[in-house]
Amino acid sequence: MLFEAQSPAGFAAALEQGLIVHFPRCPVPLPDAGEQQFLREGLAGWLRKKNVSYYPDGGKLTGLRAPAEVADRAGRILAAHGRRVRAFLEQAMPEFTRGWQAGTSSFRPVEEEGRGLAAHASNELIHVDAGAYGATHGDRILRFFVNLNPSRARVWISKGSFPALWREHAVQAGVASGALDPGLAERALSGTLRAAGRVFPLARVIDTSPYDRRMRRFHNWMKDTPSFQQPPFERLEFAPFAAWMVLTDGVSHACIAGQHALVDTFLVPLRNCRLPAPYHFLAGVAS
Repeated sequence: MLFEAQSPAGFAAALEQGLIVHFPRCPVPLPDAGEQQFLREGLAGWLRKKNVSYYPDGGKLTGLRAPAEVADRAGRILAAHGRRVRAFLEQAMPEFTRGWQAGTSSFRPVEEEGRGLAAHASNELIHVDAGAYGATHGDRILRFFVNLNPSRARVWISKGSFPALWREHAVQAGVASGALDPGLAERALSGTLRAAGRVFPLARVIDTSPYDRRMRRFHNWMKDTPSFQQPPFERLEFAPFAAWMVLTDGVSHACIAGQHALVDTFLVPLRNCRLPAPYHFLAGVAS
């Protein structure tokens, strides 16, 4: 399942094939040592959510209830890291990233193991991502991760890619395939929310579509089904300062251990894809 990154020429194809592109050492310059220490140690007392996230479209930071100097510093670090990741990926995959949209640049400060979150909020349960801060309408969710823990691996497990899981579990999950065209009213609402989201990014979270509702149902079924969470699955360990990227709507995953990770999220237009995507399976045009 891991694709060891060597030449950028193979990155997009590997992603679409349901592989995780792995960099033993992050190819993007990381925040300096003082900034890393600030993220790992300086935010703990100010957290109000599980992630600290910077939204580049609106210049907004969420996840902290902190003095202005703390929030401003965190926002600057995450914004700068997000710009470096974006520049690297646009250079490495110019065709695949054409017309894409940056979601957030986030820091995950909390230990993943044993958090005891509700199933639908838990990263410890295997799932495919459904929605990224609202509806995707079939666009792909690309995430670029860095393990910022200097001494411990970040541990994932996976039960494979979306096509295989769809073929095996769609009927049991009660997720139908068929036309995904939204009605006129829904299209109008989505257009309004997308426009508003350029200024107020959180407006996008209330957007929806037939595709996103079916994906959410499949996502929830995975997390709600104890038998699905049982082995066999593949275990993946990402060493300190390693990086990896994956289309998280197309590869099942759970993070079962690890603390301190940088995560950048992007929406890649479906039209940029050359292989069948989850949208095509849910629409009934791939099998």
